[in-house]
Amino acid sequence: MNKSRYKVHGPAFAHIAAFHPELTALRRDLHAHPELGFEEIYTSKRVAESLKVCGVDEIHTGIGKTGVVAIIRGRQNGSGRMIGLRADMDALPMTEHNDFAWKSAKPGMMHGCGHDGHTAMLVGAARYLAETRQFDGTAVLIFQPGEEGFAGAKAMIEDGLFERFPVQSVFAMHNWPQMRPGMVGVNPGPMMASADRITIEITGKGGHGAHPYAAVDPVLVAAHIITAVQSIVSRNVRAIDSAVISLCAMQAGDPGAFSVIPGTARLIGTVRTFNPEVQAMVEKRLHEVCSGVALGLGASAHLNYERIYPATINTRDEARFAMEVAQKLVGHEHVDRNMDPSMGAEDFSFMLQVKPGAYLRLGQGAENGQGACFLHNSRYDFNDEVLPLGAALHASLIEQGMPLGEPHAALRQSTPQSTPSPTPARSEA
Repeated sequence: MNKSRYKVHGPAFAHIAAFHPELTALRRDLHAHPELGFEEIYTSKRVAESLKVCGVDEIHTGIGKTGVVAIIRGRQNGSGRMIGLRADMDALPMTEHNDFAWKSAKPGMMHGCGHDGHTAMLVGAARYLAETRQFDGTAVLIFQPGEEGFAGAKAMIEDGLFERFPVQSVFAMHNWPQMRPGMVGVNPGPMMASADRITIEITGKGGHGAHPYAAVDPVLVAAHIITAVQSIVSRNVRAIDSAVISLCAMQAGDPGAFSVIPGTARLIGTVRTFNPEVQAMVEKRLHEVCSGVALGLGASAHLNYERIYPATINTRDEARFAMEVAQKLVGHEHVDRNMDPSMGAEDFSFMLQVKPGAYLRLGQGAENGQGACFLHNSRYDFNDEVLPLGAALHASLIEQGMPLGEPHAALRQSTPQSTPSPTPARSEA
């Protein structure tokens, strides 16, 4: 039962709340057995076993290496529609410092971002949808590997995800400790920034620390580059746009050789933007600034700019539809319809590049929205209280997006009503 201060409306939540203890047990089991990207063997097996118990129609494994997809057909399929729901499954390479019984059993690995909770919520939605089937169409539940820097969404897409399961739209959500339980956040536009990796290789001339005039000090060059790079955003990006450049690591010399000027230095960092034009401009200016500063000090610098994740941009109609669904579930006052974008990144962006959809945030912090450990913290833990709400939100996107009768008007009709059902390639009973 929901004992929190917020109220959730609709039959989906009441139905799912009845098996809240099972979802909690699954979530904590996954938390105790974290796995990194594309190594989610145990996690994928547990998901497949749970889906089989839920009674879904098809279970497809091995998509994008360790991804799992479940198919649930509605009571009717006259609409021919198909909607996707996605949850990420992987953990982080970090040591957990919690003391509860379900803490990580694997040194150096933990679910520090709540993907264990995301997986459990989507399993909860699967059970409800399979038991009730109060929709007209096909639900595609995507359990994705490798979100934490491995581009698992891209791997699933390249492995034929949307050719085999041609959804018209796709939705995902992420827990957000900065919002209190019962809150849902979304906006019809940017939700997360792009994530680019930059590596700056500086070449000077090594020498003796007592005779720097005979050397070209790459550490000095690195220091000037670090300072100069910070002018790019402040003097090249419009105030109404957003960009972040962070140089987060420097490698040069040997700490044991206090009097040796090294010959090379390396700077490593990240660039975050929302607008592709701003992204291209920042990359161009980084090349110019790094090479120019180094040249002016008698050295050379080479910039390697890697575009890792694109920006996560919600499509307008799907975001508004998600807002409506959330509002019916938790009430207008508990939906942030213009949530501030985050400069963090999310590989659900790859799915939104090829399909309309929306990425939502689900509050899971303290009642006042303060005090909960933020994501990627060694003492973070998912708040099990919100498992039924997250599962109900997933399920409601399916039921209201493909209602028995006419398809929901707010969703795009980008694919004809005769869209074929996916051809099962690998399924397990």
